[in-house]
Amino acid sequence: MKKVITYGTFDLLHYGHVNLLNRAKKLGDYLIVGLSTNEFNLQKNKTCFFDYEERKKMLESLRCVDEIIPETCWEQKPDDILRHDVSVFVMGDDWEGKFDYLKEYCEVVYLPRTPEISTTELKAKILK
Repeated sequence: MKKVITYGTFDLLHYGHVNLLNRAKKLGDYLIVGLSTNEFNLQKNKTCFFDYEERKKMLESLRCVDEIIPETCWEQKPDDILRHDVSVFVMGDDWEGKFDYLKEYCEVVYLPRTPEISTTELKAKILK
């Protein structure tokens, strides 16, 4: 079985997220999502509308997502890849090059984002 892993906050889940997750799943047989915890988001200076459990429930409802694990720090990725026997690490192309160090553990793929939508833009519109 070819396992794929990706990470993110996935706050205000939208079709850009769904597009990325569906394309990630097509790279293998089993998709693992590392979902940033509330505490980790605070360390990244991110404010979420939804807490971890609510974001997790939304991701669990997607057919393409097979497993969700908590992302608690930047450094956990190599351990997750080894522990879950991951073949492909996927992130949006806004992270291009930042995770190339993981190539010693698995294939690293940067997928194009859906250009017309972002969580940052959605939050700005909501706050208006």
